[in-house]
Amino acid sequence: MSAKIHPTAIIDPKAELDSSVTVGAYSTIGAHVKVGADTRIASHVVLKGPTTIGKNNQIFQFSSLGEEPQDKKYRDEPTTLEIGDNNTIREFCTFNRGTIQDKGVTKIGNDNWIMAYVHIAHDCTIGNNTIMANNSSLAGHVDIHDYAILGGFTLIHQFCKVGAHVITAVGSVVFKDIPPYVTAAGYDAKPHGINAEGLKRRGYSPESITQIKRAYKALYRNSLTLEEAKLELANMQKDCPEIAMLTDFLQISTRGIVR
Repeated sequence: MSAKIHPTAIIDPKAELDSSVTVGAYSTIGAHVKVGADTRIASHVVLKGPTTIGKNNQIFQFSSLGEEPQDKKYRDEPTTLEIGDNNTIREFCTFNRGTIQDKGVTKIGNDNWIMAYVHIAHDCTIGNNTIMANNSSLAGHVDIHDYAILGGFTLIHQFCKVGAHVITAVGSVVFKDIPPYVTAAGYDAKPHGINAEGLKRRGYSPESITQIKRAYKALYRNSLTLEEAKLELANMQKDCPEIAMLTDFLQISTRGIVR
């Protein structure tokens, strides 16, 4: 293991690193940090525990992962950060551990592309295959679902949910939940159609995309109340199973949706 750790790196004896992990110059890895196979940690990275990092991640220089939450209620409880496999974490990212007021864990899934200066606050949950562009920031308790894309400088208010296949424009400020498939932009963020190009790239059929557009119109363009739109979407999903993702999301939304 020592052959892959730069001599200036500081590794706590209570850290657990797979023998294939590489650690760059001047990085610091604290107690109760576990790092899986083939993960590459660049120079000047700080990892604090309890934190678990999976396999084949690449963590670029000057990132700080697993630091205590930025929450005045925090009293040194042993909360955690969990990072899955195959994630790219670029320069100057900050990911905080959870709090006991929530699940006690900040969780990041697999195959995410997280660009420079991204902040993920306590108790956030990130799915798989997301993209978070430079300077995106999540307040506490935010959920980002699979394949969501946050444009640069997107800011997400605490307790918000961002549905699967959503895309936000640069500089968006999000105060409410964004349903799956929606393109959102502005301060505060408003819906601007569906992410049709993203759906095409992910293999959605033209027929399914047409049905999702119809669902979007029912939700946003047909002057229906939210409850009326939910009933309409429930009928539509009988012919298009992909719409079930929308109806399910509306059931779990707690802050209301962008309108």
